[in-house]
Amino acid sequence: MKAVLVHTPGGPEALDYVDAPVPVPGAGDVLIRAAAFGVGQPDALIRRGAYKWMPPLPANPGNDVAGIVEAVGADVADLKVGQKVLLSARDLPQRGGCYAEYVAAPASAVHALADHVALEEAVCLANYQVAFALLHEATGPKPPGSVLVIGAAGGVGSALVQLAHLAGMRVIGTVSSPEKADFARAMGADEVIFYRSETVVDRVLELTAGRGVDLVLDHVCGPEFASYLKVLDKWGTLLSYNAFAGLPEVNLMGEMRKYVGKCPGVRCFSFHIYDDDRDSRRRMMREVIGMLESGAIRPAISARFRLGDVRKAHAMLDSGAALGKIVMTP
Repeated sequence: MKAVLVHTPGGPEALDYVDAPVPVPGAGDVLIRAAAFGVGQPDALIRRGAYKWMPPLPANPGNDVAGIVEAVGADVADLKVGQKVLLSARDLPQRGGCYAEYVAAPASAVHALADHVALEEAVCLANYQVAFALLHEATGPKPPGSVLVIGAAGGVGSALVQLAHLAGMRVIGTVSSPEKADFARAMGADEVIFYRSETVVDRVLELTAGRGVDLVLDHVCGPEFASYLKVLDKWGTLLSYNAFAGLPEVNLMGEMRKYVGKCPGVRCFSFHIYDDDRDSRRRMMREVIGMLESGAIRPAISARFRLGDVRKAHAMLDSGAALGKIVMTP
C-alpha cells in the first residue's frame, strides 16, 4: 500500500509518499480501507516537527481518515466488514498515523457512520468537534448569544460559523477578501469584517451598537489579541485556541482591568484537554456525526487532492488560501 512519512521535519517537501506493508489488525482491531483523509494544522505541525504531542520519527502525520471496514479482529462485535467508519487520531494512543491506504486501529477508537454519509464530508468532522467544544463547553455555564469568529473562512472557522448559526447565535466573522466574505455568509455569518481594510474592534462595536459580543474566538493571538477585550459584552469571554502570531505583547491583566466593569474573561483552549476524557471527546464527535447524518451541517470542502499529491495539499494549507477543509483521497 501507499502511505506518507516524514523522516526529516520541514516544509511540504518533507512529506514522502512511500510503499508500506498493509497493517494486520489485532484481535480487538479493525482494518480500514481509506476513502478520505483530512488535512489540517496538527498534520502540518507534525510535518514541521513542532507538535507538542509529536510522534516519533519517521512519522505519519495524518490525523483523520474515513473509509470502509476491510477486516475485523476476532474480538470485535460492534463493527462489520463493509461498514462506513471515521477514525480520529485523538482516539489513538498517539497522534498521526492516518495518511495511509489502509489503517488498523482499535475498534473502540472508531466511529460508525450511516450508509448515506459522504466519507469526504465525514473526514471534516474533527473541525466540528473542536468547534462544538469551543462554543458549548469552553465558555462557561451561560451559552453565548453572539460571537466574533476570527478567520471565519478557514477549516475550524467555517465550522464555528455553521455551528454558532445552528445554535441561534449572532455571528460576526473576519475575512481577508470578498470571496471569503461570500463563503462566510454562505456558512451562516450574519456580518463580515474585512480585517485588512477595516478596524475589527471599531466595526464590531458599530455592528452591535456599542454593546459588543459574548464570545471572541481567536486562533491568531499576537499583538492584536488584547484589543478584542474592548468588544466583549458583560461577562464576555476572549478565547484563544491557537497562537499563530505569537503571544500578546502587553500586560494582559492590566488590559483586562481597563474593562473590569464588564468582568471580562480570557481563556486558552486546546482540544488536548480531552485526551484523558474519552467519554466527553466521543460524545462531542457523536453530536456532530448526528448533525451530518441529519443534514443539519454540510462541511465545506475547499479542495481535493490525491494522497500522492500530499505536498500540494500541504502547500495549500500553508498558504491560507483554503475556504473550509482540504481533503485527500487515495
